[in-house]
Amino acid sequence: MNQRDLICICCPLGCPMTVTLENGQVAHVQGNSCKRGELYGQKECTHPTRMVTSSVRVTGGVLPLVSVKTAQDIPKEKIWACMEELKTIRVPAPVKLGDIVCKNIAGTNVDLIATKSIPSQ
Repeated sequence: MNQRDLICICCPLGCPMTVTLENGQVAHVQGNSCKRGELYGQKECTHPTRMVTSSVRVTGGVLPLVSVKTAQDIPKEKIWACMEELKTIRVPAPVKLGDIVCKNIAGTNVDLIATKSIPSQ
């Protein structure tokens, strides 16, 4: 039996939780105040994921960069591959809020989307 202590990040309460694992499977989650916390604890201990936020270069825009984020969270082990791919992306202006900047970033089946509009020069 293995235990992991976590702080839930699902809401501002930040509940301290203990997740008990048996044979690599979640046996029990305690300390959470809500169902979201229980699900977070299970996911964090078996297959952690994260949203990625960053920026990519814009060509021909009034600003040189546009802020971006993954449309969904991606496996934690894919974050560095995602960041490496971000370095290579150049998007032509104009860019609109919500535009897909890159499909299937780092082979995750998750799109990268613009979080800001950048008009052309």
